[in-house]
Amino acid sequence: MRTCPYCKKYIEDHWKYCHNCNKPLITNIENDLSRSLKHPYIEPLHSSSDLEELEESYKYYDNIIINDEEIERKIQKVNEILKEKEAMGDPIPGSLLLEKSSLYYKKRDLPSALKNLELASENFKEEKDLLNEAICYNEIGIIQEDLGFFDQAIYHFNRALEILKEINEYKKAIKTLNNLGNIYYLINDLEHSYKYYQEALNLSEQNDLITEEIKSASNLVEVLLMLKDAERIKKILSRNSKFFKEREDIYGMIQTHIKYGKFYYILGEDYDRAFQSLNNALGLINRIEDKGSIFIKAKLEWECFLYLGKLHLLRKNTFEAESLLLKSLEAVRIFEIAEDIKEGIILENLAKLYVLKEEYLKSIEYYNYSIEIYDKYGDKSKIADLKTAIAQLYLDFLDNNSEAIKNFESALEIFEALEYFKECADIFQTLGDIAIKKGEIELALVNLQRAKNYYKELQDDYNENIVNEKINSISEPKFSYDD
Repeated sequence: MRTCPYCKKYIEDHWKYCHNCNKPLITNIENDLSRSLKHPYIEPLHSSSDLEELEESYKYYDNIIINDEEIERKIQKVNEILKEKEAMGDPIPGSLLLEKSSLYYKKRDLPSALKNLELASENFKEEKDLLNEAICYNEIGIIQEDLGFFDQAIYHFNRALEILKEINEYKKAIKTLNNLGNIYYLINDLEHSYKYYQEALNLSEQNDLITEEIKSASNLVEVLLMLKDAERIKKILSRNSKFFKEREDIYGMIQTHIKYGKFYYILGEDYDRAFQSLNNALGLINRIEDKGSIFIKAKLEWECFLYLGKLHLLRKNTFEAESLLLKSLEAVRIFEIAEDIKEGIILENLAKLYVLKEEYLKSIEYYNYSIEIYDKYGDKSKIADLKTAIAQLYLDFLDNNSEAIKNFESALEIFEALEYFKECADIFQTLGDIAIKKGEIELALVNLQRAKNYYKELQDDYNENIVNEKINSISEPKFSYDD
């Protein structure tokens, strides 16, 4: 019997949703996977180097999952050494606690990893070992990020950065700057994300650290995609591609193919090239399958499946899109410790897919699952967008005005707080239209006037005139004539 990836309770193989926590489950994923993906063209590599470990920290948290029994054996060995030192009255070296923390992290036992990191940090402070103290702060930041405590993560990354700059450990400082860029990107703070990625890039260039420069530039591409800075993206990816080919770095090439695929998709430049780039990435991932763990493979694949699914959505190939999006969701659930923003993105796209399939209640359900995750990351504008989408489904397809109004008003409250005036105006106009159909003229006038005021402030003459005509049409005096 399987267990739910969310609540960890037992589930039946045939369940589509966990009956304990009501989260969607992945079933028959291999059967659902589209067979339409043809073997991709792979650029020749004279020889393939081993897969570079995914560097999310300095050296301890390499994210390679190893056998649980082996981890337990190593933890027991560390504990024996610690007991011996305690019995002898010897000081406990921070390095042992740091090693023990890394083992717990590999087990995904984050509370134990965090506890040992904090103990190690205190020991390094007493030993006046600034470098290892900074390493502890960085790793604590990584764990706090995994747990969803983003303010705490940012605080610890900044503490690490202060020390690393003080002792001129530029290479490690660059990695911490990238960690800061990553976490601000996660919470949709593009301004700070750009700032830290750019600082990492500048520091790499100043110290002639070419590998760190390439990696920092690669991270910066994620923000540049959101800013639609096509020329700079092309320049970075062209340079990165050349760098990784020259070094026969298969992991770097995979990442570059993925970023090219996202570039062609997001900027809408060439969807055929987006397909080709993402399929090239999958082909290379399959070539290193025996050299990396399931965890690494999933971490590399999830975006390939996501964007291939989105591409099929554009072409309204719902079967292929659903198969790929489910595969992406399965990959994320392999390597993420808890609900993650990536899962929210995939669930949102599944909701859009079910609209195309005219499964509107299922679409609303997936939108709501996605909202729960975006709420964790504080992405208010995204939550409001999704509530608006839900409201529109109730209005257009389910003939449920009360649920439509409830979701429109919930979205409106967020948009007003964010001062997103265009979105506010559109919702007020829609609420006015609903009130007109219901014969609630006074309410309609209030909503339409609010919409008109927003459009006027936005200098949107076209929509202001449309709303004004609606106001005039329902506020004109009605005359009656006696025979």
